Amino acid sequence: MHELGVVFTIAKHVEDIAKDNRVTKVHSVTLEIGEVSTIIPYYLTDCWNWNANKSDLLRGCELIIETIDAVTYCEACKKEYPTVTYGKTCPHCQSENTYLVRGNEVNIKEICAE
Repeated sequence: MHELGVVFTIAKHVEDIAKDNRVTKVHSVTLEIGEVSTIIPYYLTDCWNWNANKSDLLRGCELIIETIDAVTYCEACKKEYPTVTYGKTCPHCQSENTYLVRGNEVNIKEICAE
């Protein structure tokens, strides 16, 4: 379960940002998670809640997850398509000369704090 490691990293970044901005309480953190990132949102939320309750700054902090759709680009026909639906093979020209454009990332989008 790599979600726990992801939570530790995100919590550390949030705590550092909070410290730099003299934040006393974080109410929510919004993450953007790629559709093919291999992160399971349910596990991530469980790990987040467990870890957040160990910190005065994060206790009760809600984790909000937004999904980034996975998109693949075909170098042969120069078109993009939904990765999850079609995989590596381009639905437009059947080429496998493709690569992932987005959908594998994890970003902190927003921190709501006082």
